[in-house]
Amino acid sequence: MATLLYHLGRVAFRWRWFVTLLWVAVLGAVGFAATKAPATPDDGFTMPGIESQKAFDLLEQRFPGTAADGANARIVFVAPNGEKVTATENRAAIEKLVAEAADGSQVASTVDPFAAKAVSKDATTAYSTVTFKVKADDLTDTAKTHLERAIDTAQKAGLTVEVGGDALATQPAAGGSAEAIGIAIAALVLLITFGSLAAAGLPLLTAILGVGISMSAILALGSAFGLSETTGTLATMLGLACGIDYALFVVSRYREERAKGHAPREAAGLAAGTAGSAVVFAGLTVVIALAGLSVVGIPMLTKMGLAAAGAVLLSVLISLTLVPALLGFWPNKVLSRGIRKGTRRGRKSDQDNGGSRWARLVVRRPIPVLLLGVVGLGAMALPALNLQLGMPGDEAKSTSTTERRAYDDLAKGFGPGFNGPLTIVVDAKGATDAKSAVATVSKEIAATDGVVSVSPARFNSAGDTAVFSATPSTSPTDEKTKQLVQTIRDERPGIESKASGADFEVTGTTALNIDVAQKVQDALIPYLALVVGLAIVLLLLVFRSLLVPLKAALGFLLSVLAALGAVVAVFQQGHGASLLGVDQTGPIMSLMPIFLVGIVFGLAMDYEVFLVSRMREAYVHGDGPGQAIVSGFRHSARVVVAAALIMMAVFSGFIGAGASMIKMIGFGLAIAVLFDAFVVRMAIVPAILSLLGDKAWYLPRWLDRVLPRMDVEGEALSRKVPAPVTDPPPVHLTPVP
Repeated sequence: MATLLYHLGRVAFRWRWFVTLLWVAVLGAVGFAATKAPATPDDGFTMPGIESQKAFDLLEQRFPGTAADGANARIVFVAPNGEKVTATENRAAIEKLVAEAADGSQVASTVDPFAAKAVSKDATTAYSTVTFKVKADDLTDTAKTHLERAIDTAQKAGLTVEVGGDALATQPAAGGSAEAIGIAIAALVLLITFGSLAAAGLPLLTAILGVGISMSAILALGSAFGLSETTGTLATMLGLACGIDYALFVVSRYREERAKGHAPREAAGLAAGTAGSAVVFAGLTVVIALAGLSVVGIPMLTKMGLAAAGAVLLSVLISLTLVPALLGFWPNKVLSRGIRKGTRRGRKSDQDNGGSRWARLVVRRPIPVLLLGVVGLGAMALPALNLQLGMPGDEAKSTSTTERRAYDDLAKGFGPGFNGPLTIVVDAKGATDAKSAVATVSKEIAATDGVVSVSPARFNSAGDTAVFSATPSTSPTDEKTKQLVQTIRDERPGIESKASGADFEVTGTTALNIDVAQKVQDALIPYLALVVGLAIVLLLLVFRSLLVPLKAALGFLLSVLAALGAVVAVFQQGHGASLLGVDQTGPIMSLMPIFLVGIVFGLAMDYEVFLVSRMREAYVHGDGPGQAIVSGFRHSARVVVAAALIMMAVFSGFIGAGASMIKMIGFGLAIAVLFDAFVVRMAIVPAILSLLGDKAWYLPRWLDRVLPRMDVEGEALSRKVPAPVTDPPPVHLTPVP
């Protein structure tokens, strides 16, 4: 492996014009294909195998045309203090709004709250639903303005008017200025780490190129493979993250080899052969984590995972070819300013730095460091025991939004369960008397504890299927609502026996969110087992050790549980929520644990491979166990810290988003990188390796003979390439042919 990549790096350096133009041509070709490709489809969320999805499918089949996903606006009216919406003036203002809204060019239907009995018992609150012919993204500014003017007229009459639904909902930016600040911090970290604008800019340049190619490919293949723009969200995030990381390690190793006295082309080959080998296996661990998302059984998540895996593979290829080629253009510019000006010499390979001094401290005091790290992360993980999964809706938005105020007004006027009614779909095809069977189902569900009311049943044109709503007494995210759904389903055999030939299913947004959360929770353990198991096998090949891969996997589990505990503490329990601008606590987004495990596992294994491979390299070349740890930290700690800080800066940018879910993702990823890079990899890992000594690198002889040799540490290169002098002369800044 190392020898092959060594030659690849030298070839890329030598034929730098050809390699660079080839990548530019790829970008141009894929970009051109993206512009000519058909429009990408809408990314419908489906969840095969759950009851809610089966009921939705039945509705589409038995009620053709009614499952249209046109935009809607739920307009909530609240009378002034002491008044009622049924008062003459208030009623006239509401009816005028409904009439004006119905005149909109894209409006399909409107509902008069007084005709539909959509008035609260105390007559202080009413609501009207406006349904559009097109989706929210296709609404024209004229249609939105028409509705907004009608709302303004009602507000001027003295009514409080709020609007829920997706027709007028504002989509908050992913990170806004905070995300830009995060990227700026990443650039600053690179500049401080390398002391060179060229060295700092090269990883950013190659990462952006990789993201451009991967996103263009997703757009080009979108129509053929059913990929939407949202499919590329994860690909963009990880393509940028891994692209910067991988180029960072190759450039850092190139500078190290130049400091040892190697010529530019030789240094590029050695960087590709050593750091490049680590990049290959680190990339494979990320690909395993992302491809493993397919076991969850969510088509959208599977597409996102595979697209992101492709972006990571692209980052690996760019770091092995384009990075050495660009080093050929600027072989001396990527060196620090002091070396370029001749004011200082390259750092000796055995010269102490902050990383080696920290490693010596850990090697001398491994037990206190280990206990402190494990106990600290264990304490942070405790809140994860109370994890409650769900899909936050309007209740999680800021009170400054009209959607949140509409949610609160409806809950106050009609009860907390009104915002999340359960949809009951009754299949009476096998019943002798369909109407009687549906009436029986409706009566039994209405009598269930926790159900406030049920709506009249609505039959399809064939008269063999009916649908009605059951309003819970608790809010959509309340644990009691989840128990109610389970109770209704548990009582189904008894209810269906009374309905003689009819059966029913529970669906609706609330039930769908509950089912999704349960399916994701059930898939989490198999996903962890698959990803961690395959990664252990891969790391076994890399490090040729039994204990190092196990230690890496256990350390990852500890850091990801601690990160999940921190997310629960802030976003579910509310500790420090105000500091992040979180207005309302609630359940953790259902996909958050899967995202956290997949993304953080990939990045954690990056740091593990880059850090421990340098220890393995030192051990193979003759250092003792303790000295190998110190040597590994001397060469890799600074770069690993820089990579972690860059990832934290990028992820932290999402904390500045307006949406609570985006804040949650940004915070979870940033805190996970903090725990894994600085606590697990920088403290717990060297402490465990110090305690294990030579046993850390033990591999049974029979297994050593069976396993293929990957030579990540570049042992073959040490025999092939002449070693530089012990005390290298100042770097000669000569032109490169």
